[in-house]
Amino acid sequence: MEILKKRIIEDGRVVGKDILKVDSFLNHQIDVRLYNEMGKEFLELFKDEKITKILTVEASGIGIACIAAQYFDVPVVFAKKTESSNLDSDTYESQVYSFTRAKTYKIRVSKRYINKGDRLLIIDDFLANGKAVLGLMDIISQAGATLAGVGIVIEKGFQEGGKILREMGVNLKSLAVVRSFEDGRAILD
Repeated sequence: MEILKKRIIEDGRVVGKDILKVDSFLNHQIDVRLYNEMGKEFLELFKDEKITKILTVEASGIGIACIAAQYFDVPVVFAKKTESSNLDSDTYESQVYSFTRAKTYKIRVSKRYINKGDRLLIIDDFLANGKAVLGLMDIISQAGATLAGVGIVIEKGFQEGGKILREMGVNLKSLAVVRSFEDGRAILD
């Protein structure tokens, strides 16, 4: 997706050896026009999958999942990272290691919102080591639902997540793949 790749090159900032900051347009300040284009692209990539719901993890995945959902005309379900008094007590749960925060946390989804007949599309902003996606896949499996695909905005191709998911046979589509960081710049496919 050229418009996204251009924004990554122009506005993305590399921090250290493995962090790409795209907070000026993706996950702190949001470029809604770009999100709309990404939502349309996810529809194009997964239009034949008979998606019934989109699943993501709070918080950065929610925005793009919601924009994409309007094109699929389906609801968004997001896994919560924290316990909340307004979350049903009957939940699917999975443990997820956060690369960004360097800690493990429990994600939860109410059993009311994922059903056996659902065909879910996981959407998230980044794919690095694949732990968030694997946690969401675990929740889908617990529900007896079907994983129809995984849509990622930016995949860090130099980390293992994409390889792991593809080897598992997951229908994974990334809008942009970062091959490496060189001289403080993101090198894209």
